[in-house]
Amino acid sequence: MNPRLLGALAAVATLAADQSNKLWLIFSYGIETRQPIRLAPFFDVIFAKNPGISYSLLRAQSGTERFALLVLTLAATVCIGVWLWRAETKIVGLGLGLIVGGALGNACDRLAYGFVADFYHFHLGSFSWYVFNLADVAIVAGVGLLLYDSLFLTRKTGEAEGVARQ
Repeated sequence: MNPRLLGALAAVATLAADQSNKLWLIFSYGIETRQPIRLAPFFDVIFAKNPGISYSLLRAQSGTERFALLVLTLAATVCIGVWLWRAETKIVGLGLGLIVGGALGNACDRLAYGFVADFYHFHLGSFSWYVFNLADVAIVAGVGLLLYDSLFLTRKTGEAEGVARQ
């Protein structure tokens, strides 16, 4: 399977899983009226409305601000999609596909609700880590794969070019 196809499949699967999870939690399960759901002493399922981006940065309050944030998200997704189109390895294709799928999942929320729906909350005593969703998990995993690729995987073509130049 080529990196482009792998990335596209990862993006579609991520978007589908994220949106299915959100729709089920909000509309079928009714998380808003049942929260918090304690799964472990350090992990709850809740319903949080995030009007911004990670850690509620760039909080979009007005319709114009929400639209600008949506446009920014879609522009970044297009740029990452172009990078995906040019991906040469499966790990890069997979990483970029996860990022695209996660970004589109959160963009769908912004378009449908005016905020991003977050559910999963890790905490320990009074320390509270941020609340996130499956799209966020996919984005972090995708970035992790890109970092792993750039830091630890050697490029045989680069090594061959270096030897040929000497």
